[in-house]
Amino acid sequence: MTSTETAEAAETAETAADFSGWTCPAPLRGGDRVVMGHGGGGALSAELVEHVFAPAFGGPALAPLADSAALEVDGVRLAFSTDSYVVRPLFFPGGSIGDLAVNGTVNDLAMSGARPAYLSCGFILEEGVELELVARVSEALGTAARTAGVEIATGDTKVVEAGRGDGIYLNTAGIGVIPHGVDIRPQRAAPGDVIIVSGAIGVHGVAVLSRREGLEFEVGIESDCAALGGLVADMLAVTRELHVLRDPTRGGVAAALNEIAAAASVGVVLQERAVPVPEQVASACSMLGLDPLYVANEGKLLAFVPRAEADAVLAAMRAHPLGAEATVVGECVTEHPGMVVARTGLGGTRVVDLPLGEQLPRIC
Repeated sequence: MTSTETAEAAETAETAADFSGWTCPAPLRGGDRVVMGHGGGGALSAELVEHVFAPAFGGPALAPLADSAALEVDGVRLAFSTDSYVVRPLFFPGGSIGDLAVNGTVNDLAMSGARPAYLSCGFILEEGVELELVARVSEALGTAARTAGVEIATGDTKVVEAGRGDGIYLNTAGIGVIPHGVDIRPQRAAPGDVIIVSGAIGVHGVAVLSRREGLEFEVGIESDCAALGGLVADMLAVTRELHVLRDPTRGGVAAALNEIAAAASVGVVLQERAVPVPEQVASACSMLGLDPLYVANEGKLLAFVPRAEADAVLAAMRAHPLGAEATVVGECVTEHPGMVVARTGLGGTRVVDLPLGEQLPRIC
């Protein structure tokens, strides 16, 4: 091919190429459009909040950016939280979108030490969805609320045109009462704190993925979706000196630890071998190229506890059904503030970054 022919071929290819329909599986930073990663609880979500929402809303109540806002009304300390649920599929092993809507909001309230009391619930329905399916989701939601000891006090329903939704989306908001003397927030993490996880991680994300993708495992795996208010109450009965509580949902344990480390300007050292990962979760993650530290949970919590209180808190957790497998997985340090590192089983150290987006979208 002559140089002239080569130039003509390149010009033709350049003219014919149309990149407008191309997509990238990984979200790109610096773009001017929303991508799936903006809803994943990782770095893109944080940037969206920091650069778009926080400047627009402002206000001291929002500033801590915790799972729920701690507010004071006429001398009563309240926790207030809201969340939306777009999980696909609507029903999965161990739960449903209705269970998630209740337990997710109840847990956000509990992570501030509050006793959850009331929820609101908004249904966004797609035109054409079966009423029987709406009834099933509603029953699951009501049962979960009764189990968690909260009441659905108000709600709303909207319908969008067929093809403009995905069956059913839910939004719940909740309020709870924070006991006197309780001050639980990310900024309170301190060097010397012991980090405890309440049980095996990665279960929810893998359970949802198994149903979504039709995967089958030798041993069935079910979501850990559960309301953690009772577990937190038992922990507070031991001591009110809990520094931080966090349920590692979107972005998993890795995202939660990074957010806390950044908020408190402390370093976090994770003992990788101490993190409880079920064999089924480890196998699924290995097969799919996922890291269990980044897979979402819906019935687990992380606790940052002063070392002097750690043994008593751990014992109280293990005495509760939802904390029976609780274990110490790390500590806060003065070194590398704002950074999470993991000590591996081989004696090395690796940085556990805040994920950019989400390994498994639409799991809550």
